[in-house]
Amino acid sequence: MPVRPDRPVLTLLGSAGGVAKAVLSILQRAAQDGDDPIHGWMKQCRIHLVDYRQKSKAYYSNLFPHLKKQFVLHQFDLSDLPKLREHLQSSGTQLVIDVSWADTVQMIGCCNELGIKYVNTALENTAVDEDTSLEGFTLLCRSERFEEARNAFGNCTAIVGSGMNPGVVQWMALELMSRNPDKMPKACYIVEHDTTFFADDSRMKPQTIYTTWSPECFLDEALLNYPMFMQRGVPLFIYDDVYAMEFRVRLGDKSFTGCLMPHEEVITLSKLYGMETGFIYRVSEQMTETIRKHLPVQDDLWEWNMSVLDPEKAPLAGEDTVGVLLVYDDKETYMFNSLSTSEVYPAYPTNATYFQVACGVYGAVASQVLDRLPAGVYYVDELLMQTESRYGAYVSQYMKHFTLGENAVSDGMLLDRMTEPEAPEQSENKGKEE
Repeated sequence: MPVRPDRPVLTLLGSAGGVAKAVLSILQRAAQDGDDPIHGWMKQCRIHLVDYRQKSKAYYSNLFPHLKKQFVLHQFDLSDLPKLREHLQSSGTQLVIDVSWADTVQMIGCCNELGIKYVNTALENTAVDEDTSLEGFTLLCRSERFEEARNAFGNCTAIVGSGMNPGVVQWMALELMSRNPDKMPKACYIVEHDTTFFADDSRMKPQTIYTTWSPECFLDEALLNYPMFMQRGVPLFIYDDVYAMEFRVRLGDKSFTGCLMPHEEVITLSKLYGMETGFIYRVSEQMTETIRKHLPVQDDLWEWNMSVLDPEKAPLAGEDTVGVLLVYDDKETYMFNSLSTSEVYPAYPTNATYFQVACGVYGAVASQVLDRLPAGVYYVDELLMQTESRYGAYVSQYMKHFTLGENAVSDGMLLDRMTEPEAPEQSENKGKEE
């Protein structure tokens, strides 16, 4: 049986990564702010940090001085399940935050055996990652294999996919639909336009992939998967490169074209509501042009250097806009959050994208700590529909600004929005004009 500690105990898996840094920065603020909903819990909490390539004590102490006395560092591979079980038992862990690349089913399985609460940001499956025959469909396969296993987890409470997208965007979708309850939208598109890049473009090095989150995970969506959308809960694929086509998005005065990529929230929202769903995503013009130029030799991109855009290394410009667009016969409604690293970095040691993800993690953690949630596994949309979770209020503790609006005319369904990408030189000029 697990140890019953006299104080809250949290284990953070993948503690040395970029998401973990953003999450810890918000948890540190929660421990300092007496008005934070989980202030009392965080102030007392013992925090076990686990990574197979662990950072030094100095790394954590310098970044999180107000939490350093609460940290206990561990280094081991999460594929060593007996070691993980022993750690969870001996530490008396009550809540696991998993921002690692470890297999999600295995991680929840350990928590389920011991009755430990669980939160993560995305579904991971090592068998899918290692099976090259599944290329083109890896995200859907991860989702399907998780669905096959999830009903066995009845001894713990797990919130899965609670970052920004998936995560906060499902709350946005349900919030928007609640404002027009008499009419079901025909479609819900998750939309993201991330213009973040170096303030000084000369810092860009050749043969390097730059993203605001994991470059490897980005390339998995952008290169290894076919464009996917959902209709009536059924996944549909376009058998072409993700970057071979674009789709138009209007959010009031904001407009852009982006690529169609598979994403977890697209699957869950369409299965729950039956509407057409898709994720339309545009990254920086510099990376968009780079990928398009190398589509004929796209396998070469995996051999390039990978770099996360980090404000600690160089100033960053641009912003990350993430939201939802609901399509009706005669109009569209939207809700989004736009955040720049220049806003975030003075207070938190991370970029805007990671901070948005961390807000979703915080929302799930606060709900696990404060709300009475029945045992079971929940995506965020299910959490909001099936429980009394105050997830939206918790997310809004740190994600303060949301823009809501309406387009008087609809651009139609997904295929109505399809357009050919601009030529590279046109994209470059447009980026300069903006």
